[in-house]
Amino acid sequence: MIARTFWPILRRLLLTLPVLWIVVSLVFLLIHLVPGDPIAQMLGEGATASDLSALRHAYGFDLPLHTQYFNYWKGLFHGDLGRSLRLNDSVTHLVAQRYPYTLSLTGIALILSVIMAIPAGVHAALHKNAWQDRSIGILSLFGLSFPNFALGPIFILVFSISLGWLPVSGAGTGRTFGPQYLLHITLPAITLGVSLAAILTRMVRTSMLEELGQDYIRTARAKGLSESAVVYRHALRNALVPVLTVIGLQFGSLLAGAIVTETIFSWPGIGRLTLSAISNRDYALVQGCTLAIGLTYLAANLLTDLAYTLANPRLRV
Repeated sequence: MIARTFWPILRRLLLTLPVLWIVVSLVFLLIHLVPGDPIAQMLGEGATASDLSALRHAYGFDLPLHTQYFNYWKGLFHGDLGRSLRLNDSVTHLVAQRYPYTLSLTGIALILSVIMAIPAGVHAALHKNAWQDRSIGILSLFGLSFPNFALGPIFILVFSISLGWLPVSGAGTGRTFGPQYLLHITLPAITLGVSLAAILTRMVRTSMLEELGQDYIRTARAKGLSESAVVYRHALRNALVPVLTVIGLQFGSLLAGAIVTETIFSWPGIGRLTLSAISNRDYALVQGCTLAIGLTYLAANLLTDLAYTLANPRLRV
């Protein structure tokens, strides 16, 4: 029984290893796929030959490609992602400083979207083609129609400038997840989570309608189970399996959307750091930020696979 439970988990962990190797290899090749000489682009047109040679040696670009690849993996195992030329600090330290802000932003946005989507989707399915269903459908359509770069400024104008309820930008100076931090993260998290909430609402509605028409639901009702038990203990649990798939896939969209959202609200996350590194041509920092985002997406998909077995125990067999 224990082996039957943990074997799918172990198998998914083993399947993650080659994907992890591909992600790290692609991030390493990022510098070498950039058109032109990245060192010359970093120093600009006024750089001398000695400056180019010195910086190329500092980054290890004068070594053979396979040696650079080996050194990159060696640095990863030691927690060394290189050094930022513009900020004169280690990439590991810079990413570690900004990563919690992005992780908290995407995490809260994901939680808010799930909290909004599941009750709305279930309510729409229980009132199919009624005014409640149509109203929720219209709201979800609006959520899908507004991109982050349009919705963010609207929220700032309404809730920050006009009403003065929430801060305009930044993360505040209070402790993490303190009252001031939560006030600053509210607008960015809602902006980031609205589109995902709209997608999940429509997905929950469709999945619930399919489950409510199954034979086991009619059997549960015939046995005299309460409507809440039928809906939430039986139908919703099975309906969450395809919803979990969408959540795992859309988490990458949240990370991509976080770059735009962090820029709008001046949120000190890794997305804003990535844009700064790109504009400054700080390629080591771009590599580190890209690797952090890629590994986060990989971990999110792994957790999604593991959540399948919790939502539907039949998948363990």
